Amino acid sequence: MSQSALNRLRVLFVDDEAPIRDVMKLELPRMGHETTICEDGQTALAAIDKNSFDAAIIDLRMPGISGWDVVEHLQAVAPETEIIISTGHGNMEDAIQALRRGAYDFLTKPTKLAMIAGVLSRVAEKKTLTHKAIALENRLKAVEGNPDIIGTTPSMERVKRVIERIAPTDSNVLILGETGTGKELVARRIHALSRRADMPFVAVNCGALPEHLVESELFGHRKGAFTGADTPRKGLIEVANGGTLFLDELGELNKAMQVKMLRVLESGEVRRVGENDAFHVDIRVVCATNRNLLDMVERGDFREDLFFRVNTFEVQLPALRERRDDIPALARTLIARHLKRPQVPADILSDEVVEVLKQHEWTGNVRELANALEHAVILSDGKTITIDDLPASLARRVRKHRAPLDHTAGDRTKTLREIEMDVILQTLDKNAGDKPRTALELGIALKTLYNKLNQNQNHAEAG
Repeated sequence: MSQSALNRLRVLFVDDEAPIRDVMKLELPRMGHETTICEDGQTALAAIDKNSFDAAIIDLRMPGISGWDVVEHLQAVAPETEIIISTGHGNMEDAIQALRRGAYDFLTKPTKLAMIAGVLSRVAEKKTLTHKAIALENRLKAVEGNPDIIGTTPSMERVKRVIERIAPTDSNVLILGETGTGKELVARRIHALSRRADMPFVAVNCGALPEHLVESELFGHRKGAFTGADTPRKGLIEVANGGTLFLDELGELNKAMQVKMLRVLESGEVRRVGENDAFHVDIRVVCATNRNLLDMVERGDFREDLFFRVNTFEVQLPALRERRDDIPALARTLIARHLKRPQVPADILSDEVVEVLKQHEWTGNVRELANALEHAVILSDGKTITIDDLPASLARRVRKHRAPLDHTAGDRTKTLREIEMDVILQTLDKNAGDKPRTALELGIALKTLYNKLNQNQNHAEAG
């Protein structure tokens, strides 16, 4: 929707004085608004039942059905409509009462056109901000996904109970679990249930930060602080101010950065690289790792004081193989997310496939399951997923007589492209979806791997 469209309001104007109505019939459209003019309360009620309005200018004192009746009906059936009261100088108590009951503003008679234009302009600005907020929320949901925790097994119910207890607090949390168990999802759920939910959630993968830029990424820097620092930059800690900072793979931080993070946790002070003065931030820190931090403490690789500082509360996530009964519901959720649908039918997975999924070891946990299902969805064209749609490593559980690489497709010989894709998908599955490791094992560039996967997906969609 264009900016001009956002500024154009649908306005209901209700007044029993004909001269005023005649003026508004001309002037409101000149202001750029779509206008409905009503001569009494009864006509207004009928208009409200048939149409929706962004704003309604209502005279309170009218014979028969009064303006108060119109206001009450409007608030009952269309509470999003901004109500503007029109009243004489002698009825200011009515205006005050209307504001207390939720009216947006009031106008005193006789009303200048500039005043009407001004109040409608403010309504339009509010409408624009609301649209921007909704758009931003939708974009964030699309990027972040649904933070709900899927699972009803006893181990997952314990996790959910712990989350519900600790989320409303500001205590630091340490999330433990194997790679791919959903540690970031749990961190986002903690944030979503906290008093900081409307503030930023900033996720940092400590293992992915270049070692020479870790401090700059986390703490920020001033212009000229080092070669290449051409502009000042906020650090991720500062970006998270007021919200939640999620430090994934915490065990990958070197000892120097562990000291600096300990200072942030103890004092709330942050100092940008190249600056002398520190400033305070208000953040909640949630950390995660698949490493045994206590073993690292004993070896001297991780500071004991930092371990106790981040470990106020601990959440231990079970491996997927430890909660096999959750797999069918989790699989359907992952399929719906891949297809960009709110949900999918229960029979999207054949019974045979469900049993295979429940029996697999899932060393890559939920991440491996998601990759396997993405593979299956592409081959099934969004229809019921069967054994033949699964990656070969899973299908072999049922069809053990098949060779690891089947060069036939039904009654015909597979093309070289199909055979090549089988090799790629099997290797990707073996590596639990790790594309850089898969490319290395196949002896091809990572960009080439992405191109081939994209070509395969496009071919599947076209077919």
